[in-house]
Amino acid sequence: MLAQRPNATMPGTVDIDLSGFARVHDRTEAVIRPGQVTEFVLQGPDGEPYGTCRDVTGVFRDQAAPTVTQVRLLGCRPESPLLTKLDALGQSTKAGLRRRRISAEVYAIAADGSASQVIGAMLSGTVDASEPSRIGAGLLDVTVRSDMGEPMPTGILGILEHWHTGRPAERNLWAGYGRELRHHWAGVALAHRAVAPDRPAGVTYDLDGRFVTDIEGFYCAIGEAINGPGGYFGWNLDALDDCLRGRFGAQTPFRLVWHDSAVAHEHLVASYDRRLLGPATTLEYLLNMLAEHQVDIDLR
Repeated sequence: MLAQRPNATMPGTVDIDLSGFARVHDRTEAVIRPGQVTEFVLQGPDGEPYGTCRDVTGVFRDQAAPTVTQVRLLGCRPESPLLTKLDALGQSTKAGLRRRRISAEVYAIAADGSASQVIGAMLSGTVDASEPSRIGAGLLDVTVRSDMGEPMPTGILGILEHWHTGRPAERNLWAGYGRELRHHWAGVALAHRAVAPDRPAGVTYDLDGRFVTDIEGFYCAIGEAINGPGGYFGWNLDALDDCLRGRFGAQTPFRLVWHDSAVAHEHLVASYDRRLLGPATTLEYLLNMLAEHQVDIDLR
Protein backbone atom coordinates (compact mmCIF):
# COMPACT_ATOMS: atom_id res chain seq x y z
CA MET A 1 0.00 0.00 0.00
CA LEU A 2 1.46 3.32 -1.12
CA ALA A 3 -1.09 5.99 -0.31
CA GLN A 4 -4.73 6.78 0.50
CA ARG A 5 -6.88 9.89 0.18
CA PRO A 6 -10.58 10.79 0.48
CA ASN A 7 -12.58 10.12 -2.68
CA ALA A 8 -13.56 13.40 -4.33
CA THR A 9 -17.14 12.40 -5.20
CA MET A 10 -18.20 9.88 -2.54
CA PRO A 11 -17.93 11.07 1.07
CA GLY A 12 -16.90 8.38 3.53
CA THR A 13 -14.86 6.43 0.97
CA VAL A 14 -11.16 6.54 0.10
CA ASP A 15 -8.98 5.98 -2.97
CA ILE A 16 -6.04 3.62 -2.31
CA ASP A 17 -2.83 3.28 -4.36
CA LEU A 18 -1.13 -0.13 -4.38
CA SER A 19 2.11 -1.44 -5.82
CA GLY A 20 1.84 -4.99 -7.12
CA PHE A 21 1.31 -7.38 -10.03
CA ALA A 22 -1.62 -8.69 -12.03
CA ARG A 23 -1.02 -12.44 -12.28
CA VAL A 24 -1.57 -13.56 -15.88
CA HIS A 25 -0.26 -16.44 -17.99
CA ASP A 26 1.81 -14.11 -20.17
CA ARG A 27 1.97 -10.50 -21.28
CA THR A 28 -0.46 -11.03 -24.15
CA GLU A 29 -3.31 -12.47 -22.07
CA ALA A 30 -6.40 -10.32 -21.81
CA VAL A 31 -7.82 -9.36 -18.40
CA ILE A 32 -11.00 -7.58 -19.51
CA ARG A 33 -13.13 -5.61 -17.08
CA PRO A 34 -16.56 -7.24 -16.75
CA GLY A 35 -19.31 -5.00 -18.06
CA GLN A 36 -22.32 -3.71 -16.15
CA VAL A 37 -20.41 -3.99 -12.83
CA THR A 38 -20.62 -1.05 -10.42
CA GLU A 39 -18.86 -2.50 -7.37
CA PHE A 40 -16.06 -4.95 -6.54
CA VAL A 41 -15.04 -6.70 -3.34
CA LEU A 42 -11.47 -7.69 -2.52
CA GLN A 43 -10.90 -10.97 -0.67
CA GLY A 44 -7.76 -12.38 0.89
CA PRO A 45 -6.46 -15.92 0.25
CA ASP A 46 -8.67 -17.30 3.02
CA GLY A 47 -11.78 -15.53 1.71
CA GLU A 48 -11.63 -12.73 4.28
CA PRO A 49 -13.07 -9.55 2.69
CA TYR A 50 -10.71 -6.57 2.56
CA GLY A 51 -13.43 -4.14 1.50
CA THR A 52 -15.50 -2.96 -1.44
CA CYS A 53 -14.72 -0.44 -4.15
CA ARG A 54 -16.52 1.12 -7.10
CA ASP A 55 -13.73 0.50 -9.61
CA VAL A 56 -10.20 -0.90 -9.98
CA THR A 57 -7.56 0.46 -12.34
CA GLY A 58 -4.33 -1.17 -13.44
CA VAL A 59 -5.73 -4.74 -13.33
CA PHE A 60 -8.06 -4.95 -16.32
CA ARG A 61 -6.64 -4.63 -19.82
CA ASP A 62 -7.32 -5.62 -23.40
CA GLN A 63 -5.31 -8.37 -25.04
CA ALA A 64 -1.92 -7.14 -26.16
CA ALA A 65 -0.51 -8.01 -29.55
CA PRO A 66 1.85 -11.00 -29.43
CA THR A 67 5.49 -9.98 -29.47
CA VAL A 68 6.20 -12.55 -32.19
CA THR A 69 3.62 -12.78 -34.98
CA GLN A 70 5.76 -14.76 -37.40
CA VAL A 71 8.17 -17.67 -37.07
CA ARG A 72 10.51 -18.75 -39.88
CA LEU A 73 11.94 -22.25 -40.20
CA LEU A 74 15.20 -21.67 -42.06
CA GLY A 75 16.94 -24.40 -43.99
CA CYS A 76 14.09 -26.83 -43.33
CA ARG A 77 14.02 -30.40 -44.69
CA PRO A 78 10.30 -31.18 -44.27
CA GLU A 79 9.01 -34.64 -43.46
CA SER A 80 5.63 -36.01 -44.53
CA PRO A 81 3.41 -34.23 -41.91
CA LEU A 82 4.87 -30.83 -42.78
CA LEU A 83 4.76 -31.57 -46.53
CA THR A 84 1.02 -32.15 -46.15
CA LYS A 85 0.66 -28.68 -44.65
CA LEU A 86 2.79 -27.14 -47.39
CA ASP A 87 0.57 -28.79 -50.00
CA ALA A 88 -2.37 -26.88 -48.52
CA LEU A 89 -0.75 -23.46 -49.07
CA GLY A 90 -3.08 -21.17 -50.97
CA GLN A 91 -6.19 -22.86 -49.61
CA SER A 92 -8.11 -20.17 -47.74
CA THR A 93 -11.13 -22.29 -46.86
CA LYS A 94 -11.67 -23.34 -43.25
CA ALA A 95 -10.63 -26.89 -44.14
CA GLY A 96 -7.50 -25.58 -45.84
CA LEU A 97 -6.58 -23.47 -42.82
CA ARG A 98 -7.04 -26.51 -40.57
CA ARG A 99 -4.71 -28.53 -42.78
CA ARG A 100 -2.08 -25.78 -42.47
CA ARG A 101 -2.21 -25.69 -38.67
CA ILE A 102 0.98 -26.79 -36.93
CA SER A 103 1.76 -27.57 -33.30
CA ALA A 104 5.20 -28.91 -32.43
CA GLU A 105 7.85 -29.01 -29.73
CA VAL A 106 11.38 -27.88 -30.51
CA TYR A 107 14.33 -30.25 -30.11
CA ALA A 108 18.03 -29.39 -30.45
CA ILE A 109 20.31 -31.65 -32.46
CA ALA A 110 23.71 -32.39 -30.92
CA ALA A 111 26.95 -33.05 -32.80
CA ASP A 112 26.36 -36.81 -32.59
CA GLY A 113 22.90 -36.48 -34.16
CA SER A 114 20.93 -37.06 -30.95
CA ALA A 115 17.91 -34.85 -30.25
CA SER A 116 17.02 -33.28 -26.89
CA GLN A 117 13.87 -31.32 -26.13
CA VAL A 118 14.23 -27.61 -25.48
CA ILE A 119 11.75 -27.53 -22.60
CA GLY A 120 9.22 -24.75 -23.07
CA ALA A 121 10.05 -24.11 -26.75
CA MET A 122 6.87 -24.58 -28.79
CA LEU A 123 5.75 -23.79 -32.31
CA SER A 124 2.03 -23.23 -32.80
CA GLY A 125 0.38 -21.46 -35.69
CA THR A 126 -0.54 -21.63 -39.37
CA VAL A 127 1.88 -22.35 -42.22
CA ASP A 128 1.72 -19.27 -44.43
CA ALA A 129 4.49 -19.51 -47.03
CA SER A 130 7.46 -21.50 -48.29
CA GLU A 131 10.43 -20.72 -50.53
CA PRO A 132 13.75 -22.34 -51.48
CA SER A 133 16.39 -21.69 -48.86
CA ARG A 134 19.78 -20.13 -49.53
CA ILE A 135 21.25 -22.44 -46.90
CA GLY A 136 21.34 -25.46 -49.18
CA ALA A 137 19.86 -27.21 -52.20
CA GLY A 138 16.58 -28.95 -51.52
CA LEU A 139 15.97 -27.02 -48.29
CA LEU A 140 13.06 -24.68 -47.63
CA ASP A 141 12.44 -21.56 -45.59
CA VAL A 142 8.95 -21.97 -44.12
CA THR A 143 6.96 -19.07 -42.65
CA VAL A 144 4.46 -19.77 -39.86
CA ARG A 145 1.94 -17.22 -38.60
CA SER A 146 2.43 -17.75 -34.88
CA ASP A 147 -0.26 -17.72 -32.21
CA MET A 148 2.19 -18.13 -29.35
CA GLY A 149 2.83 -15.49 -26.69
CA GLU A 150 6.19 -14.49 -25.27
CA PRO A 151 9.23 -15.97 -27.05
CA MET A 152 11.99 -17.68 -25.11
CA PRO A 153 15.16 -15.66 -24.43
CA THR A 154 17.80 -15.97 -27.16
CA GLY A 155 20.39 -16.61 -24.43
CA ILE A 156 19.17 -20.23 -24.37
CA LEU A 157 21.07 -20.76 -27.63
CA GLY A 158 24.33 -20.07 -25.80
CA ILE A 159 23.34 -22.53 -23.08
CA LEU A 160 22.60 -25.24 -25.65
CA GLU A 161 26.10 -24.81 -27.10
CA HIS A 162 27.56 -26.14 -23.83
CA TRP A 163 25.77 -29.46 -24.49
CA HIS A 164 26.38 -29.63 -28.25
CA THR A 165 29.30 -32.04 -27.99
CA GLY A 166 28.27 -33.75 -24.75
CA ARG A 167 27.88 -32.81 -21.09
CA PRO A 168 29.75 -29.69 -19.92
CA ALA A 169 33.12 -30.52 -18.40
CA GLU A 170 33.36 -27.46 -16.12
CA ARG A 171 31.32 -26.51 -13.09
CA ASN A 172 29.63 -23.14 -12.61
CA LEU A 173 29.34 -22.26 -16.30
CA TRP A 174 25.86 -21.03 -15.35
CA ALA A 175 27.19 -18.57 -12.77
CA GLY A 176 27.42 -15.60 -15.13
CA TYR A 177 23.78 -15.80 -16.17
CA GLY A 178 20.88 -13.88 -14.66
CA ARG A 179 17.95 -15.56 -12.96
CA GLU A 180 15.92 -16.29 -16.09
CA LEU A 181 18.78 -17.99 -17.91
CA ARG A 182 19.85 -19.87 -14.78
CA HIS A 183 16.35 -21.30 -14.74
CA HIS A 184 16.71 -22.37 -18.36
CA TRP A 185 20.17 -23.81 -17.64
CA ALA A 186 18.53 -26.19 -15.19
CA GLY A 187 15.86 -26.93 -17.80
CA VAL A 188 18.50 -27.87 -20.38
CA ALA A 189 20.20 -30.02 -17.73
CA LEU A 190 16.85 -31.78 -17.16
CA ALA A 191 16.39 -32.41 -20.89
CA HIS A 192 19.89 -33.95 -21.09
CA ARG A 193 19.62 -35.96 -17.86
CA ALA A 194 21.04 -39.44 -18.20
CA VAL A 195 19.00 -42.10 -16.41
CA ALA A 196 21.33 -44.06 -14.13
CA PRO A 197 21.06 -45.86 -10.78
CA ASP A 198 21.20 -43.68 -7.66
CA ARG A 199 24.41 -43.66 -5.69
CA PRO A 200 23.81 -45.42 -2.37
CA ALA A 201 22.69 -43.70 0.81
CA GLY A 202 25.39 -42.21 3.01
CA VAL A 203 27.39 -40.49 0.25
CA THR A 204 28.78 -36.98 0.91
CA TYR A 205 28.21 -34.30 -1.75
CA ASP A 206 29.92 -30.87 -1.93
CA LEU A 207 27.84 -27.87 -2.97
CA ASP A 208 29.78 -24.86 -4.26
CA GLY A 209 27.80 -21.99 -2.78
CA ARG A 210 29.83 -19.07 -4.14
CA PHE A 211 27.21 -18.18 -6.75
CA VAL A 212 23.97 -19.06 -4.94
CA THR A 213 22.66 -15.51 -5.09
CA ASP A 214 19.11 -16.59 -6.00
CA ILE A 215 16.95 -19.70 -5.87
CA GLU A 216 17.78 -20.52 -9.49
CA GLY A 217 21.46 -20.53 -8.57
CA PHE A 218 20.73 -23.02 -5.80
CA TYR A 219 19.09 -25.44 -8.25
CA CYS A 220 22.07 -25.16 -10.62
CA ALA A 221 24.53 -25.64 -7.74
CA ILE A 222 22.82 -28.65 -6.16
CA GLY A 223 22.42 -30.23 -9.59
CA GLU A 224 26.20 -30.09 -10.05
CA ALA A 225 26.86 -31.13 -6.45
CA ILE A 226 24.87 -34.33 -6.95
CA ASN A 227 25.42 -35.11 -10.64
CA GLY A 228 28.54 -33.21 -11.73
CA PRO A 229 28.94 -30.38 -14.28
CA GLY A 230 25.68 -29.74 -16.09
CA GLY A 231 23.87 -31.99 -13.62
CA TYR A 232 20.20 -31.76 -12.72
CA PHE A 233 18.56 -32.12 -9.31
CA GLY A 234 15.40 -30.05 -9.57
CA TRP A 235 14.52 -26.64 -11.02
CA ASN A 236 11.65 -25.69 -8.73
CA LEU A 237 10.50 -26.76 -5.27
CA ASP A 238 8.20 -29.52 -6.51
CA ALA A 239 10.93 -30.92 -8.75
CA LEU A 240 13.46 -30.76 -5.90
CA ASP A 241 11.03 -32.73 -3.73
CA ASP A 242 10.76 -35.36 -6.47
CA CYS A 243 14.54 -35.60 -6.80
CA LEU A 244 14.96 -36.09 -3.05
CA ARG A 245 12.70 -39.15 -3.25
CA GLY A 246 15.19 -40.98 -5.48
CA ARG A 247 15.85 -41.89 -9.12
CA PHE A 248 17.73 -38.64 -9.81
CA GLY A 249 21.26 -39.64 -8.83
CA ALA A 250 21.25 -39.70 -5.03
CA GLN A 251 19.58 -41.87 -2.43
CA THR A 252 18.75 -40.34 0.96
CA PRO A 253 19.94 -40.14 3.61
CA PHE A 254 23.06 -38.36 2.38
CA ARG A 255 25.36 -35.58 3.59
CA LEU A 256 25.55 -32.20 1.86
CA VAL A 257 28.54 -29.98 2.60
CA TRP A 258 27.44 -26.47 1.62
CA HIS A 259 30.58 -24.39 1.04
CA ASP A 260 30.44 -20.56 1.16
CA SER A 261 26.95 -20.76 2.65
CA ALA A 262 27.25 -17.10 3.73
CA VAL A 263 26.29 -16.12 0.16
CA ALA A 264 22.93 -17.87 0.48
CA HIS A 265 22.52 -16.47 4.02
CA GLU A 266 22.76 -12.99 2.49
CA HIS A 267 20.56 -13.50 -0.57
CA LEU A 268 17.99 -16.22 0.17
CA VAL A 269 15.98 -14.16 2.64
CA ALA A 270 12.31 -13.41 3.21
CA SER A 271 11.09 -11.00 0.52
CA TYR A 272 8.77 -10.76 -2.47
CA ASP A 273 10.05 -12.69 -5.49
CA ARG A 274 9.44 -10.40 -8.46
CA ARG A 275 10.29 -13.14 -10.96
CA LEU A 276 7.94 -15.77 -9.55
CA LEU A 277 5.40 -13.23 -8.25
CA GLY A 278 5.17 -14.71 -4.79
CA PRO A 279 7.02 -15.05 -1.49
CA ALA A 280 10.72 -15.73 -1.97
CA THR A 281 12.14 -19.14 -1.05
CA THR A 282 14.47 -18.63 1.91
CA LEU A 283 17.57 -20.50 2.95
CA GLU A 284 15.75 -21.56 6.12
CA TYR A 285 12.97 -23.10 4.04
CA LEU A 286 15.44 -25.02 1.88
CA LEU A 287 17.33 -26.32 4.92
CA ASN A 288 14.11 -27.51 6.54
CA MET A 289 13.01 -29.19 3.31
CA LEU A 290 16.35 -30.98 2.93
CA ALA A 291 16.31 -32.05 6.57
CA GLU A 292 12.80 -33.51 6.19
CA HIS A 293 14.24 -35.76 3.48
CA GLN A 294 17.05 -36.93 5.78
CA VAL A 295 19.77 -34.78 4.26
CA ASP A 296 22.49 -33.98 6.79
CA ILE A 297 23.62 -30.42 6.00
CA ASP A 298 27.05 -29.05 6.90
CA LEU A 299 27.10 -25.28 6.37
CA ARG A 300 30.58 -23.86 5.88
